Amino acid sequence: MSDEIKKAIIPVAGLGTRFLPLSKALPKEFFPLADKPVIQYIVEEAKNSGISEIIFVVNPNQKIILNYFKKDPVLERILIKRKKENLLKELKDFEKILDDISFSVVVQKKPLGDGHAILQAAKAVGQEPVAVLFADDVVVDGDGPALSQLMAIYKTCNCPVLALKKMPQEKLSAYGVPAVERIASRLYKIKKLIEKPEISEAPSDLVVVGKYILTPEVFDYLKKASPSKRGEVILAEVFDKMLLDGKIIYGYDLKGEWLECGDKEKWMKSFLRLCLKDHRFGPEL
Repeated sequence: MSDEIKKAIIPVAGLGTRFLPLSKALPKEFFPLADKPVIQYIVEEAKNSGISEIIFVVNPNQKIILNYFKKDPVLERILIKRKKENLLKELKDFEKILDDISFSVVVQKKPLGDGHAILQAAKAVGQEPVAVLFADDVVVDGDGPALSQLMAIYKTCNCPVLALKKMPQEKLSAYGVPAVERIASRLYKIKKLIEKPEISEAPSDLVVVGKYILTPEVFDYLKKASPSKRGEVILAEVFDKMLLDGKIIYGYDLKGEWLECGDKEKWMKSFLRLCLKDHRFGPEL
């Protein structure tokens, strides 16, 4: 199996109910962080990590995403005609991320879980390792892009790799928390995953971030997975089944600041943090 990862799945099929009423008109992945939408940070992370093919998993009503990630010569001509040099430069700078990368979509017809969403991209992925990046999680100011950090670990082990971050104990009950064995600095072997444990029962101070490297074997398990009581295929449960079967999964404590965007409150806090850090906006705020 190759250790080169050139494809990334970005699941964006969720209905965004935690962002209502905002998400009635605009998919949550297009909410801004400072002056860019969340999804742009995710695509830039993939591109800067060497990804050349991005597969978006969308719901049937989602049409905006490919329109955003394509060049717009009509708009370019309008800006030239109106002599909007600064805006034209911003557009050109954005379009640089579209070079040497392809975009496609697969449809998740019903919201049947994150594992089910990822499984919809199985045919497009083929028998290759693949990155998965959820648009709920942006990491900035790290030692290179977050995905490239995971890729470096994958090249040494050829096993699935999960992104991790340390979390204060009082907040652990809102996350997936792994039981781990420390292998090296920031590197852990995952022993078990516990979803939203009681604080007293949390097996570590690490939580899972929505960034993964998956192997073809993970897709084999996804295809055989039994739905949960809610009828969903849950990726964390698939990982747990693999661990029970003796498969090896690693976790890496990412370098960088984790900006969460999974609900309205977290997104607003992340938006403000990035604005305050930006030299264009921060001083006046």
